[in-house]
Amino acid sequence: MKRRILFGLVILVLVVNATIGGTIYLRSARAADEKDTAAPNLQLYADVLDKVRKEYVDGKTITYHDLVYASLKGMIGSLDPHSDFMDADNFQELQDDTQGQFGGLGLVVAMSDNFVTVSVPIEDSPAARAGILSGDRILKINGQSAQKLALGEVVKQLRGQPGTQVTITVARPATGTQRDITLTRAVIKMPMVKDINSSSQFPLGTDKLGYIRITQFGESTGDELEVAIGRLKGQGMKGLILDLRWNPGGLLDQAVEVCQKFLPRGQLVVSTEGRNNVEKYLAAGRGDEISGVPLVVLVNQSSASAAEIVTGCLQDLHRAIVLGEKTFGKGSVQTIFPLDDGSALKLTVAKYYTPSHKVIHEHGIVPTIYVPMSDAEEADLILKTTAGGPESLDEKTRSRVVNATDVQLDRARALLQAILFYSSCTGPGTVAP
Repeated sequence: MKRRILFGLVILVLVVNATIGGTIYLRSARAADEKDTAAPNLQLYADVLDKVRKEYVDGKTITYHDLVYASLKGMIGSLDPHSDFMDADNFQELQDDTQGQFGGLGLVVAMSDNFVTVSVPIEDSPAARAGILSGDRILKINGQSAQKLALGEVVKQLRGQPGTQVTITVARPATGTQRDITLTRAVIKMPMVKDINSSSQFPLGTDKLGYIRITQFGESTGDELEVAIGRLKGQGMKGLILDLRWNPGGLLDQAVEVCQKFLPRGQLVVSTEGRNNVEKYLAAGRGDEISGVPLVVLVNQSSASAAEIVTGCLQDLHRAIVLGEKTFGKGSVQTIFPLDDGSALKLTVAKYYTPSHKVIHEHGIVPTIYVPMSDAEEADLILKTTAGGPESLDEKTRSRVVNATDVQLDRARALLQAILFYSSCTGPGTVAP
């Protein structure tokens, strides 16, 4: 009897505790929901915005527009490294990069030793025809010093409407010379697919091994790759090296288009998983355009995003041997939302997964065959394969760069030769890795 009374009291206490706890939880949840609604938070934002505009010591030099743009960049930038709020100029630059053409001089520039330095003069551009080389420094633009300008502002001043002119003062450290050059801006087309000589000829050597380098996944990448494959096949290609090293990525649809040139129609290429949906991307081409031809994909730590989609897909499906170093690990999907004032929101909305559902983001793709290169070896190789690169160097450095060895490419060639030799010994049907 006493035991039944004790059990009854325990149950009563538990029921009371559950009721009180549930009530407290509901109140807390309701309070949290009310705190997370838009209206009070927007009011807080407006109060701070107004206070800064009216009370900040240098408030006369800033506008509400400046403050809102700065706060939007801060808000979106706090989400992850790949989301961004872009003003109209930055959005236009992004569109130029993905479309593969813009009005300008044909220079890729970077900051080096606090100087605006030419990284690459684009082939057959006004800059290349004027003899500007990699390593040249841009000291002035239309008579104004370029040293105190942000790199984005330099790019903005160099680009412009085709047919307009700009005068730049160029110094060449290797020779100590300096000169003013007046150039006429033109439509600059940046090839996304290049051959071993950084051009678009795609020669085939006596070993019948083709080489294609994809520099970026822009709107024309798939079409340019189609041309390259056609030229190599026409010369009797027996093996192919697809070089995705130093490729920062680009458009998802172009990564799918590249993959489908080596896969049967209907094959899963990549899937994306977002907050509320899953999307699958299937090969929709004519099928494997080089069926039976062995394929090696070269990657390194600078291979990212769309380059990793291609690498992971072809590795998963055993269509290619991946050689080099572990890739960067940028496997998130950004969608561009254009806004009414010309600005745009670039927002991470999903993550990529390979056909076997391996996650790319923060993991990268591990090569089938690991072949490392040092930073110094990579730097020399980039200079060696850049148009005008060796010519911009002093004699000692030039000799080292010209004689630099691409150990990853050499290993890829040796691997393909071994596969072809093995195939010739064992008969057809054993070529594909």
